[in-house]
Amino acid sequence: MVYELRTYWAAPGKIDALHARFRTLTLRIFERYAMQVVAFWTPTLATDASGDLVYIMAFADETALRQAWEAFRADAEWQAGKAASEVDGVLAARVESVVLTPTDYSPLQ
Repeated sequence: MVYELRTYWAAPGKIDALHARFRTLTLRIFERYAMQVVAFWTPTLATDASGDLVYIMAFADETALRQAWEAFRADAEWQAGKAASEVDGVLAARVESVVLTPTDYSPLQ
């Protein structure tokens, strides 16, 4: 297994819309491509370093991760929904992704 840590910094005034897009669109499309969400978090005190929304996903391996994201980004429903949600401007000013491999002593392997 590999894990992906994703951190989003919402555009000013857009955090609620970003949460709504995950709730109503993104999670449904993740399921379509067997993209397993471990959990979502919001930092207690969001800072420039922490971001506004953090989540971890699990994949069988890096090939599965890459293929899932390629399919997700090419999905017509995602493209249309993203465009509709950003009529008044982008929701995420910045997104970072870090791929993580468990250590040999991690309970997650």
